[in-house]
Amino acid sequence: MSRKGLRERLKNGETLVVAEGYIFEFERRGYLKSGSFVPEVVLEHPELVKSLHEEYVRSGSDVVLAFTYYAHREKLKLVNREADLKAMNMKALQIAREVADETGTLMAGNICNTTVYKRDDEDAINKARNMFKEQIEWAVEGRADFIVAETFGEFGEAMLALECIKEYGNGLPSVVTMSLPMTLNMHDGIPVDEACRRLEEAGADVVGLNCGRGPETMVEPLKIIRKACKGPIAALPVPYRTNENQVTFFSLTVPGTEKMAFPLDLSSCYCTREEIRKFAEESKSIGVQYVGICCGNAPHFLREVAAVYEKPAPALKYSPEIEKHFIFGDEKKNDPYYTQTYKKKITQK
Repeated sequence: MSRKGLRERLKNGETLVVAEGYIFEFERRGYLKSGSFVPEVVLEHPELVKSLHEEYVRSGSDVVLAFTYYAHREKLKLVNREADLKAMNMKALQIAREVADETGTLMAGNICNTTVYKRDDEDAINKARNMFKEQIEWAVEGRADFIVAETFGEFGEAMLALECIKEYGNGLPSVVTMSLPMTLNMHDGIPVDEACRRLEEAGADVVGLNCGRGPETMVEPLKIIRKACKGPIAALPVPYRTNENQVTFFSLTVPGTEKMAFPLDLSSCYCTREEIRKFAEESKSIGVQYVGICCGNAPHFLREVAAVYEKPAPALKYSPEIEKHFIFGDEKKNDPYYTQTYKKKITQK
């Protein structure tokens, strides 16, 4: 199927809505273990992975992201499945390629933070490089349209990932996004705007932020990045109510308590659809061309982003029409039965 590639779309000024967040969604559904967060569901229930890809496309995603996040050698050691490393990656790529071909969307390979990278440690750096190399080569073999390198807390690891894509990626375009910590500097001290600018100058097709921060605490860094970079920038926050006191979702507490919400109780900190829509509107005004939702994403959230970015998502057909609700609808406001029965009960509550 002939379709415009990532670079062509971006050059034409087009925007891409992108669904991430597969790890948390499958954990929520009971097909993936919190803690290790290894995507074993790819091999155990591939039909569910395909179905979620389809749901996200239906809700507006222009990209099918192969579910190879944390399907790397170091993570598979935790669950004694190193022997399944290539099989897990190739199956994820196959599923994503199939859905992309069926829906006319782009398919992206995916690499991420290795959990072994250590700056100034050549052995650790080489270990991370080799992990990137094998996943990138599999993505090429799996016919990815481009490669996403994501969720890096250190600029050095993000740059290493980009270098590996350029070396082993057979010329594929790259999207490199970092997870900004509590300050405007990456963990290795590089200011986020400088980090993005340097990645762009090194050849990344898209640079920006994903994960870590929710809508409220990602907007201001995006403005700084937009000023520093000439090309397309990316924004994929988590859909949780981070704030000036709890900047990332790692620092969120369950409302009314001091209990840490990450990772098992983050649902207590969910954004509303309106907050997601507001973020999409702000991102659009800033000039974000590559936008989506990361950990915690769900189709109804992505649909809000798609609506703002004017994507012809099939799921928009079923957007809410609360005016037709039997209690809250406009036609019920002057109904005596509604006024005396339901409205009274709601007020009492």
